[in-house]
Amino acid sequence: MSKAISTFGALKLAQDQIADLDQQLLKRKLRTTSSACNPNILVSGRELKAFCSNDYLGLANHPEIAKALTEGVEKYGVGSGASHLISGHNIAHEQLEKKLASLQTPYIPQAQALFFSTGYLANITAITSLARLAPQGNTSIYSAKLNHASLIDGIRLASAQTNAAVTLFDHTELQTFIESIKNDQRPQKIIVTDGVFSMDGDLAPIKKLLEIAEQYDALLLVDDAHGFGVLGKQGHGILQQENIYSDRIIYVGTLGKAAGVSGAFICAHNPFVEWMIQKGRPYIYSTATPPAIAHALLKSIEIIDSDEGKQRRAHLHRLIDIWQKEMHFSTWEKISSCTPIQPLILGSNASALLAAKLLDDAGYWIPAIRPPTVPIGSSRLRVTFSASHSEDELRALIQTLQSIERHILEKKL
Repeated sequence: MSKAISTFGALKLAQDQIADLDQQLLKRKLRTTSSACNPNILVSGRELKAFCSNDYLGLANHPEIAKALTEGVEKYGVGSGASHLISGHNIAHEQLEKKLASLQTPYIPQAQALFFSTGYLANITAITSLARLAPQGNTSIYSAKLNHASLIDGIRLASAQTNAAVTLFDHTELQTFIESIKNDQRPQKIIVTDGVFSMDGDLAPIKKLLEIAEQYDALLLVDDAHGFGVLGKQGHGILQQENIYSDRIIYVGTLGKAAGVSGAFICAHNPFVEWMIQKGRPYIYSTATPPAIAHALLKSIEIIDSDEGKQRRAHLHRLIDIWQKEMHFSTWEKISSCTPIQPLILGSNASALLAAKLLDDAGYWIPAIRPPTVPIGSSRLRVTFSASHSEDELRALIQTLQSIERHILEKKL
């Protein structure tokens, strides 16, 4: 005898809301891969040319890093067993944190690093713990409007916990922001920004933001998720590229993008990191990342810092240069970027989805990016390059994209 499916309130709400997303062309769908992260990737049994990952240096399937991960498993097993402050803090974590701190020491005095399983946890920990330095209602947080969701959620949580005042600012036009912070009487101020904005690929004006932080006695938190490994002569990130040195900087770097593995880290002047160990709830109450991951990351950092890393960054910049010189459109808007993130603005959800489908038909994987990830009316293709892509592969993509744009324009005529 069949059982009737109930339609209680919450279930019906979920069904209706999902149907509404579908109608607005905003429903997201999972696609399953069955191969390593490479330019050529198996998706549901089909091989596609991927120009959508954040594996900027092509390290996600590097044989030496894979070997290091195996070594880590052999030495430390597959789990950490507890949070860092119980028994989960392994010598591999310690070595990785010291190495990461040494990379940022030229830019942050007395730098100390803290390793996390994700960038999301790192950002939430940094923002919520720093907001608790001052008594309730005595903190102001200034956030760039296009910041990543993890920064936004960290700020929302910090505001709810500490009654911090939150002000958004446009990173391309700072005068209004300067007027706000100049008149702010709260004793603690935190400026929060991405280093590289993940959907446009442009850089935050870090030097100018640091000047403002110094003038108005604020901290500057920089999430360099898309800059670490890519920017700077040795790939140390945006602080190296901009030649910055300050004890006001709270630096967050991601290790699952250009570093090719997993996790993230916070690096800051020693007292700030010690405070996060004491008051950073996501750090205190999360099981530590498997030590084998930290062991593999030590090899990744070694490669980033080596001649091989330099060569991979040089090739990446050749790809960016080819794109800037040879990729031209009739109606699609190309946002120029000095990073591997190269967005194409198509406007409507329908246009972005159609272009993504035509790319898929042609053997490419570049998903449509739609609201709320980007503002309404700016749906796009977010093209990303990897050092594993060849120049010929990029030129073939350019020809395919230009052909798809012509096809869409002809259909509209």
